[in-house]
Amino acid sequence: MGPTASGKTGLAVELVERYPLEIVSVDSAMIYRGMDIGTAKPDAATLARAPHRLIDILDPAERYSAARFAADARREMEQILAAGRLPLLVGGTGLYFRALEGGLAELPEADPEIRASLAAKREREGPEALHRWLAEVDPEAAARIHPNDPQRVQRALEVWLLTGRPLSELQQVRPAEPGVRLWKIVLEPPERAELHARIERRFDAMLAAGFVEEVERLRARGDLDLSLPSMRAVGYRQVWRYLEGEYDYDEMRSSGIAATRQYAKRQLTWLRPEQAALRVAPEPGKSMEKIAEVIERAFEIVQCTNKGLS
Repeated sequence: MGPTASGKTGLAVELVERYPLEIVSVDSAMIYRGMDIGTAKPDAATLARAPHRLIDILDPAERYSAARFAADARREMEQILAAGRLPLLVGGTGLYFRALEGGLAELPEADPEIRASLAAKREREGPEALHRWLAEVDPEAAARIHPNDPQRVQRALEVWLLTGRPLSELQQVRPAEPGVRLWKIVLEPPERAELHARIERRFDAMLAAGFVEEVERLRARGDLDLSLPSMRAVGYRQVWRYLEGEYDYDEMRSSGIAATRQYAKRQLTWLRPEQAALRVAPEPGKSMEKIAEVIERAFEIVQCTNKGLS
């Protein structure tokens, strides 16, 4: 686990080459085909060394959910365990980890008409208006969802409109299916400035590698827009707006870097309560001894209990 640009993929590949592990991606953007540069998806050479499950499984026009991820991940993990290896979950999408570990409450399916209505209201009145509305109907959800996180704000309002009950209330009802036991390793740069520098370097590298051209190809399809989760991924919406003429190149670059830093900050906030996790700095070759202890202990427990994911 860890914030964006912290080096999770590089460390995961190193671990796979040392131990009988197999990677399951926990990333809500890498699931989409054709979104390679902006998601920092492993390249072909890396995937040949360390195959990743649950990447390139969806078209960008499709929608995915944390509940669907949990089901897909369970299936992949059972296959890995059956082959005598250990699943190595790698990614920064906290909601996916939560869905897998603790399960998710039963929530209503998305309603296209309500979503379109909420999106239109946001365009007319701004994101603050939706957040104020959420604060009236579900103060608890509003307190934990940032006003600049339109996807989650609109989903919370959608749930309230569909059920008449606050999202925060429904989320307290735990599902019957037990969660998965996870041994957690958090990759965390010791200094925020270091992470910010890594984010800036990586975004510039993405631009140099053809990120704008990648978004241009996606935009040219004609069936994608900024209302879709895929196109709301960090970086993609900034480049899209550049192509629409809303930003010049420098504004797009600075906005993309700033949005990525904000995303990393939210990820670090999410990871802060993980008291039982092993926290290591993203330094190649270092901390491997501590990580090895976690992995070897996990193998011992799985082999002794022979209970698979439980």
